[in-house]
Amino acid sequence: MDLSVNTDLSEARGVVGSALAPVDVAAERARTIGATYSHHLNSAGSALPTRTVVESVIRHLRQEEKEGGYEASAARKDDIEAVYVSAARLIGAEAEEIALVDSATTGLRVIVDALRFGTGTRFLVNRSTYVSHALHLLSICAETGAELHIVPNGEDGALDLRALEELLAVGRGSSDVLCVAHVPTSSGLVEPIVEIGALARRYGALYLLDATQSVGHLPVHVAEVDCDALVTTGRKFLRAPRGTGFAYVRRSLLENLTPVAPDVRGAVWNDVRHWELSATARRFETFESSVASRLGLGVALDELLARGIDATAGYLIATAAALRDELTNMSGVTVQDPAACASGIVTFTVDGLSAEDANRRLATMKVRTVSVPASHGQWDLGLRGVASVVRASVHVYNDSSDTRALLDAVGALAGGRA
Repeated sequence: MDLSVNTDLSEARGVVGSALAPVDVAAERARTIGATYSHHLNSAGSALPTRTVVESVIRHLRQEEKEGGYEASAARKDDIEAVYVSAARLIGAEAEEIALVDSATTGLRVIVDALRFGTGTRFLVNRSTYVSHALHLLSICAETGAELHIVPNGEDGALDLRALEELLAVGRGSSDVLCVAHVPTSSGLVEPIVEIGALARRYGALYLLDATQSVGHLPVHVAEVDCDALVTTGRKFLRAPRGTGFAYVRRSLLENLTPVAPDVRGAVWNDVRHWELSATARRFETFESSVASRLGLGVALDELLARGIDATAGYLIATAAALRDELTNMSGVTVQDPAACASGIVTFTVDGLSAEDANRRLATMKVRTVSVPASHGQWDLGLRGVASVVRASVHVYNDSSDTRALLDAVGALAGGRA
């Protein structure tokens, strides 16, 4: 399987656009120290940061060491503000619509809680919903009497748009909250988020997008998606430090969302019993954060913007597609991705081995993947009757040596040689 810098991206261009410049994989590997230590195919878990991202974090920690945390933060005020601008630019939003958070889970939680739902609320979710968000919604419904409806999938494994429209038509949107994971943790599926957005707007439903596995991986433009809110994390395809992420909240929705626990970062306590929320999405933020990590997020965002999301997506899709084809033709291996998968994620199982065992054995051969159990996606893996999968996810620092190492290692496992 030839996945050199000049990889043919013709198939990927049909998905993400035309005239893609090839990714300079050699350059990406040169500035990614971790690429020399193992065959790292776990970017959907926590991708390898560049040398520059790591150095930016360390530099600020050194500044805090010398000057103190408050003083160091004040000195980098303009750089911190620039992180909001870069995040907004990546998804086509305004900086005022961006909140910085420590994870996508936190972003979803504070936004959903701010809806102040009642017994008439209906949550419509796709089967790809991640465990943390699913548990949050289930607990809300158990406590408030709100309803939860799991939208079925179509034959290609993606959300069934006809079934979604039928559900939306019943509620007419007045109290419907549509929560959709763009790309799940459990497969390479890509949901039709633009078509979903059109239905949400037609029927007046609120549309929240979990883009944890897609921002930095696939093009996501909030105006095209027409979502009301979006969350993502830094550590995955953005290649930023752990404990970072951001949320987008449409400006027109902000005034209708009141945080359950306002913080000094997002509100001003202006009288004995009164406070005023920020007019921006920062009303959802808290004062304490790792400034160093957020500066690292800013560097990672700027590096992605310089490389280009279309070029990035094209390389990831083409690389994973070739890998998926090779695994499909391998005896003793079952690719578990549904038909609607055009992403940089590939999931599979090896006959006679649990995914956990397969993942552990791959690690001994310096091939870094992850096993995803059904407990992380009961509405997907659980309903499909799949106990767990091995997930391999590529990035721009992965070349043919990495994918060949995975294929050789999986072949050895399937053949009982490892």
